[in-house]
Amino acid sequence: MRREMSVVGTFYPGRGVELERYFEHFSQVYDEDFKLPDIKSRAIIVPHAGYIYSGYTANIAYRILQKSGVKNFVVIGPSHRVAFKGVSLCDFESYDTPFGEIKSSKSLYEKLVNNFSFISLEEAHMEHSTEVQFPFIKHYLQDVNIVELVYSDANYKDISKIIDFVLTQNDCGVIISTDLSHFYTLQEANKLDNICLRAIESLDVYMLYNGCEACGKVGIGAMILSAKKLSLNPSILDYRTSANASDDKTRVVGYVSACFE
Repeated sequence: MRREMSVVGTFYPGRGVELERYFEHFSQVYDEDFKLPDIKSRAIIVPHAGYIYSGYTANIAYRILQKSGVKNFVVIGPSHRVAFKGVSLCDFESYDTPFGEIKSSKSLYEKLVNNFSFISLEEAHMEHSTEVQFPFIKHYLQDVNIVELVYSDANYKDISKIIDFVLTQNDCGVIISTDLSHFYTLQEANKLDNICLRAIESLDVYMLYNGCEACGKVGIGAMILSAKKLSLNPSILDYRTSANASDDKTRVVGYVSACFE
């Protein structure tokens, strides 16, 4: 069973050469003003909007992740289209991208199904929160294998146990997908999103759940809890809103990238 692309041409271009131009542009703009932090991380938080809005923010995190040397990743994102209880894991052989397929991590898949309870809801995996990560993964982490987890009505503590397990495995990492607040004015969004940023920086789940409006708040909470247990240090890499790309400050969406070392 192959995980086909479902949002290609809308959230990201369908041609590899166009994607290459995006990634080169994002990196060039960043490098004009900043030096990439000397961080070795195998756990990141990244956004999942269309590349013109959130691609720059995600690109920084994947450049960090490129230095990890890790060969197996779990990609964890919220379901936007299908409501269900728990976390879905399907036995895909591969994941399609415009650059070619990413192979499934069979060993990690088997370890997960042997240690945790999942449902297998194929339609839930036609999901942009995870899929927009795949071209980044194929470009920056060319030889890695992945497993895709999509959650709906799930508890962050349960997902944190999965993250704990993955990060205690040799050669495994975690990619958490989330956007921040949706459709507030720029001023309101900055205020709400700052709660999320401070919660990540201080590894404070209580703060996260008292004001943050991220669509992937469950994933963030799980990562925060795991980072505390595993003594990982958080770093915010970038924060911006859709206004940076559109100049529309009346209804914005917030984006953050972060890493843990």
